[in-house]
Amino acid sequence: MRPRVKRQIMTGSRFNGSEDFVSNSNVVVPNDLSAFWMPFTANRQFKKAPRMFVAAKDMHYTTSDGRQVLDGTAGLWCVNAGHARPKIVEAIAKQAAELDYAPAFQMGHPKAFELANRIVDIAPKGLDHVLFTNSGSESVETALKVALAYHRVKGDGARSRLIGRERGYHGVNFGGISVGGIVTNRKMFGTLLTGVDHMPHTHNLSKNAFSKGLPEHGVDLADELERIVTLHDASTIAAVIVEPVAGSTGVLIPPAGYLKRLREITKKHGILLIFDEVITGFGRLGTPFGADYFGVTPDIMVTAKGLTNGVIPMGAVLVSSEIHDAFMDGPEHVIEFFHGYTYSGNPVASAAGLATLETYKDEDLLTRGAALAPVWQDALHSLKGEPHVIDIRNIGLVGAIELEPIAGSPTKRAFSAFLKCFEDGYLIRTTGDIIAMSPPLIISESQIGELIDGVRSALRSIA
Repeated sequence: MRPRVKRQIMTGSRFNGSEDFVSNSNVVVPNDLSAFWMPFTANRQFKKAPRMFVAAKDMHYTTSDGRQVLDGTAGLWCVNAGHARPKIVEAIAKQAAELDYAPAFQMGHPKAFELANRIVDIAPKGLDHVLFTNSGSESVETALKVALAYHRVKGDGARSRLIGRERGYHGVNFGGISVGGIVTNRKMFGTLLTGVDHMPHTHNLSKNAFSKGLPEHGVDLADELERIVTLHDASTIAAVIVEPVAGSTGVLIPPAGYLKRLREITKKHGILLIFDEVITGFGRLGTPFGADYFGVTPDIMVTAKGLTNGVIPMGAVLVSSEIHDAFMDGPEHVIEFFHGYTYSGNPVASAAGLATLETYKDEDLLTRGAALAPVWQDALHSLKGEPHVIDIRNIGLVGAIELEPIAGSPTKRAFSAFLKCFEDGYLIRTTGDIIAMSPPLIISESQIGELIDGVRSALRSIA
């Protein structure tokens, strides 16, 4: 059997397939990539020419061949405070040595309760209770189950239908892909959950291309919910779930007034409104949550990613007191809601979450994006007129550049830009033929310029 790992020192050579992989320090690294089936990755392409990170600090990753790469995506929309932040690192180490794990069922530990209180403190008013999960996907599943169970305990069990949106992304579990609307995430997995409908997405390239901030056209798309209500009757609909800004599908920004109109319709018909804030939460839009930015408070809010700065897997679902209190009935010794995870409120994750929120507070990171947003907007829109660019979208510290696809080869052009940016020292993300960026909230104005110039160079070099 050939060895799976080797300890080596940087020599300047590149890693290729099963050849020995080298790094810039004494670290254990693989020389066989076959065992790991990578998520959302072109595995065969990657394993022919791997792109490996071996370290990270603040705004930069370090690659296996010693290069610095500017992080234009906050890891995967999650490292909002930048990499290897001292308070978070220290809190994790201390907690692991003090209390590494405590049972999540019928037992507790102080930090989970402290973290829940801290989250409620910064959440929109009225979202007063927290259920802990381990990811955005689990948070979505939890929110959907809460919504269905809430109507049942209220004696309204006929409300079982769920409404999502085309091009929506709500994780990869069965509930999430059922209410989600990205075709490639759904098409291989059968009929999924029954009783699910989808509203149209809000992207209108013909009317809203190159909008700065909220698009002008499309508020009327919220009225499609009324059509679905007419089709099924409100008495059968439990909840509507949307991302305030649809991130993973390519940064689709809601038209002005759209979310407020959705809130009005759901309230009118007694339908719960769920915001999936896995991406928009924790400062991404220049406010603590997307709900704050848009001035719309949902009944349930889904979070993850930035909650722990991406360091330890953790998610949180916030619910209103009205929802929580509906379950607090019957004998006190009986479990009120039969749901949870082995790692709900894990001690080390809770410590990471507390340290992350402290870091956000110390550096005003939950609102820093508002001051940087105009700089970010101007830099992004300076790419208008560059080769292949057909749209640019921005809000807070999120941006997208949509490219004209290559005929017969969708996604190839954006992926070529991704590879070129990585080669030149910039990390971006692509979805279809859209380049998406969401840098850590600690990014400087000069680094914004550097990142956008890197994208500009890549656009000019690809076919």
